[in-house]
Amino acid sequence: MKSLTITFLGTGTSSGVPMIGCECAVCTSADSRDKRLRSSILVRSATTTLVVDSTPDFRYQMLRAGVKKLDGIIFTHPHKDHIAGLDDVRAYNFFSRRPMNIYANEMTQMNIIREFPYAFAETKYPGVPEIVINSIEQDPFWVGDIEVVPIMVWHMHMPVLGFRFGDFTYITDANKIEQDAQEKIKGSTHMVLNALRHEKHVSHFTLSEAIAMVQDLEVPNAWFTHISHQLGLHAATDAALPSGMHLAYDGLTITLPHAR
Repeated sequence: MKSLTITFLGTGTSSGVPMIGCECAVCTSADSRDKRLRSSILVRSATTTLVVDSTPDFRYQMLRAGVKKLDGIIFTHPHKDHIAGLDDVRAYNFFSRRPMNIYANEMTQMNIIREFPYAFAETKYPGVPEIVINSIEQDPFWVGDIEVVPIMVWHMHMPVLGFRFGDFTYITDANKIEQDAQEKIKGSTHMVLNALRHEKHVSHFTLSEAIAMVQDLEVPNAWFTHISHQLGLHAATDAALPSGMHLAYDGLTITLPHAR
């Protein structure tokens, strides 16, 4: 049986953990699981390697995970903590001698072009990133031998794309999942969902809201991501979660069967 491997490149919120200048118990923790880069995952099959979002930590995440071949980057939405590292695909351009395929909806494309105009100029200076934009909305698409099923969720008023890869669903930056999107998730054996903190937030699920959503969807294995220092120490918070649920942490790897 072939396998699909998911590696958490980052599990932190937009400021990362530790947060600059903070001396709380989480930010000063010696536990490596309390050190969180900005949220992203690596998805690998036997022949294809994808990343979801190019965070401000993208360069270090690729080095830390030893990613020497990358077939594409899939974007959830255009916030800075999810697109800011895109310039560093230049290294992959250089060694592969081909452009980097990125996959994004129209809203995210517009922001990427605005943030990196030099990569899309008619006359480019040497060494700028070489990027091919592939438009996606809510229809399934393939990258190599990996099928990607977009799932639209809400980040306050902003539509954000989550993605399902086989029996694995990944959703970050959300505080509402409508019924039609929930139907796309149902049947997943593994799910990742954002859980920012305990206190109510305007555009992110709290931990209790994330737990309730997983229970409603009846997904047996869940990991929570996009975590702030306000959620508490990893060890204590993880130990208090219901059966089958865990806090994700940087470097965690999950392996699932892959039909292709």
